[in-house]
Amino acid sequence: MTLERFKFSVIIPFKSINPYVQQCLNHLKKQSYQNFEIILLPDKKEKIIYKNVISLATGSIGPAEKRDLGAKKARGEILAFIDDDAYPHRDWLKNSLSTLKNKNVAAVCGPGVTPREDDIFRQAGGWVNSLWFGSGGAGTYRFIPQKERSVDDYPSMNFIVRKVDFDKVGGFNTHYWPGEDTKLCLDLVYNLKKKIIYQPKVLVYHHRKPLFLPHLKQVSRFAIHRGYFARVFPQTSLRFGYLIPTLFVLFLIVGFFLSLFFKSLSPLYLISIGAYLSVLTINMVYVMVKSRNILTGVLTGTGIFLTHIFYGILFPLGFLKKNLKQ
Repeated sequence: MTLERFKFSVIIPFKSINPYVQQCLNHLKKQSYQNFEIILLPDKKEKIIYKNVISLATGSIGPAEKRDLGAKKARGEILAFIDDDAYPHRDWLKNSLSTLKNKNVAAVCGPGVTPREDDIFRQAGGWVNSLWFGSGGAGTYRFIPQKERSVDDYPSMNFIVRKVDFDKVGGFNTHYWPGEDTKLCLDLVYNLKKKIIYQPKVLVYHHRKPLFLPHLKQVSRFAIHRGYFARVFPQTSLRFGYLIPTLFVLFLIVGFFLSLFFKSLSPLYLISIGAYLSVLTINMVYVMVKSRNILTGVLTGTGIFLTHIFYGILFPLGFLKKNLKQ
């Protein structure tokens, strides 16, 4: 079968129909490559008016389990996973085909760019993720288009995988959410010995969690799971970038008490704090200039600092957990 005849199964898990799901469906209708089906996975039966759409009521289960159910229902050779709060670029599916020409490539993924229409709190959340100083270990390429590369860990908000390879590794490990995508990628790369290619033109637009509470709730979930994975899946999760926030929090706490008992260390501690605040300020100014909005820069700076604190505290707690609840 030629690549041009490949059929995609676009799989979208969600709780109930909402404006973001409608937006995603509207953009899927405009795809330049039209050989695909859409599999919607709501909790309850929904009335769907779009063509080539399968709606499967799943009950109240997790996103990973929904995706596995969608994959079993899929008739396409390629599974295209996208989140319900994201929508694809017109050439999303088309641009993945050239990468999939290589049979050693199991999957292709791409960036999730913050949509311009998002409000200021979501825009700021997007900036926190897309700046290296904010996302650190996650990598800014997940949020803004950068050069093509091989990866071994990528979120399912924009993940296109051969069904045969997906089935060979048993799909998602449904015990984990978030993090089911980390386990899938590890299985594809280290167990199946296939490649995952990041292709910047395989683009979706991903609405961010707004600052501050929804964003920090999401960060907290990621931190706990990444900490746990650092112990059980060190191949992809025990990396220095993920440790930096915890080292920062330890420095703040330990350095504070040491500077109290050893006055000679106070200048070094204050200089270090000043260096951190200087870099934070530079990032704030950068966002202000790029967004042409002072408030966006202030929100982003505050969001970065709180992200570092929350992630830094919760990562080691995840590392120490014996098991994670679903």
